[in-house]
Amino acid sequence: MNIQQSYDSWSSQYDTNQNKTRDLEALSLRTILRDIPFESCLEIGCGTGKNTEWLVTKAGHITAVDLSEGMLAIARSKVISDKVAFRQADITQLWTFADRPYDLISFSLVLEHIENLDHIFSEACKVIAPGGHLYIGELHPFKQYTGTKARFDTEEGQQIVPCFDHHVSDFIQMAQACGFELVLLNELFDDHDRTAIPRILTLLLKKG
Repeated sequence: MNIQQSYDSWSSQYDTNQNKTRDLEALSLRTILRDIPFESCLEIGCGTGKNTEWLVTKAGHITAVDLSEGMLAIARSKVISDKVAFRQADITQLWTFADRPYDLISFSLVLEHIENLDHIFSEACKVIAPGGHLYIGELHPFKQYTGTKARFDTEEGQQIVPCFDHHVSDFIQMAQACGFELVLLNELFDDHDRTAIPRILTLLLKKG
């Protein structure tokens, strides 16, 4: 399965199966963005709406984007608000879905599936408002180095979603090349055990 097919297949069980990565990233987003004001939000990788449900309590408008129609169908059923516009799109192409300058762009567990980050940061730079924030919540590269990948069980066996390794420096250097400044870098651990490999990497950047 390619990435889109994988998430279409995963969508029916995504909210109900055990998923430490999903849950810890959701906690990270809420913690980091709690005190960040934003009126308009471009949510990349909205999935089943796990973060959209929270973002809509803060933003006046959200453009919520995902590659998978299966995931979007669930998100649309969960988040019913005229403040949210759901869009199916491939972010490796031109971002024609972005219809305004955004105060916040969020990436949640999506960049591990993107090979060319240059294009992503370049497009984000075009549509973010001056002084706007960019949030990244990803499976930590250290986890990827050990072989951990997005995966789920099917009747045919375990399905691994295609992934690409990116280093912490990749995110920071590409962001800086597009005029973003690093505000915060954080790592989250399972059960707060800082002797273990961190599960989630989060970055908060600001457009200068």
